[in-house]
Amino acid sequence: MNICLGGVYSFSVFKAPLIAQWGISATASSLPYMIALAFFSLFMAVSGPWIKRWGPRRIGFVGAAVVGAGWLLSSLAPNIWLLTVSYGVVSGAGVGILYGCPMAIAAHWFPDRRGFAVGMTVLGFGISPLLTAPLMSSLIESIGVMTSFAVLGGVFLVVLMLLVSLLELPEEGWRPPNWSPPVCHERPHVDLDRKAMMKTGTFYALWGTFAIGSLAGLMAIGISRDFGTEVVRLQGSLATSAVAFFAIFNGVGRPLFGWLTDRLSTRAAATSSFLLILISSAILYFWGEGNTVVYFVAFGLLWLNLGGWLAIAPAATAKLFGADHYVQNYAVIFSAYGIGAILGSILSGQIRDTFGSYLPVFLPVMGLAVLGLVISLTVLRPVARKQES
Repeated sequence: MNICLGGVYSFSVFKAPLIAQWGISATASSLPYMIALAFFSLFMAVSGPWIKRWGPRRIGFVGAAVVGAGWLLSSLAPNIWLLTVSYGVVSGAGVGILYGCPMAIAAHWFPDRRGFAVGMTVLGFGISPLLTAPLMSSLIESIGVMTSFAVLGGVFLVVLMLLVSLLELPEEGWRPPNWSPPVCHERPHVDLDRKAMMKTGTFYALWGTFAIGSLAGLMAIGISRDFGTEVVRLQGSLATSAVAFFAIFNGVGRPLFGWLTDRLSTRAAATSSFLLILISSAILYFWGEGNTVVYFVAFGLLWLNLGGWLAIAPAATAKLFGADHYVQNYAVIFSAYGIGAILGSILSGQIRDTFGSYLPVFLPVMGLAVLGLVISLTVLRPVARKQES
């Protein structure tokens, strides 16, 4: 399921053909991707209570239908604006509706290893470009960009519908054999609902760090292929293969940082992530032009950290605010991902159009990584028991 949903991360493969077909700018070509991620996060927040009320299977069928419809409608779009509606609004909304369903399954079936289980579940979303980017590129070359949307939409619709039918939550109160919830130093008997959570400083710290981590990672994903061809001067086929290679890091980052959040602390995982983002952005800015080794190492780290934040944030939500209201609470936290997507796409496109290069993109990313480090070290702490009331 997540491999299908994660096809959104391969949108950079469509950008060059769309620019050539419609004569649009780099900023305009990023609009469908940006809006898709924004509606992804918006409907993730909206669907949270629905999943708890109606169950992941019913909501999953709705999400699968909307995802398929968005891709199919995209094949009929005559310009970038209608493509933004079909791919961005419709397909993005479907991804948001469906995305929380397998995550809720993992969180409930594996309470003893919640961070690692959620990370492994969304690993499919992260490694999706490893499979979908070469597939999409091959389809575009053989049948054209618009027909490719139709073929992919039909495949995604069928596969998602079949897999959603398998989703099932455990019975209320179920626990793994011979396991009892441990006493956690980060969550001393705290179980906050959405309203109470949003009154804590910890909520805003987690939301802010997630937004920064998402901005850096999503911006890197959105420009990965173009940076390779324009700045590093790779051949187009190699740059497309690089996107598939980077997807491995995106996938690995999810169980890795989920495990770190489980074993260490939210603060330690967040701090480690921002240090890696700062280092990778710096080496790209200062030594990235024409340097293939720097390109692969630095972009690999950026993709790793986006995957990392998509495990840190859900694991930290349960760890810091409790498991009772996890689905609804994480739906709110996940809105940070949408903000990061919007700002990242606008920032990278505007910088490319203004300066004629993607290199200056990494100056603000370095600044944001420093801000994330400060927030992680000073504000991102367990909720005090007095805040629970």
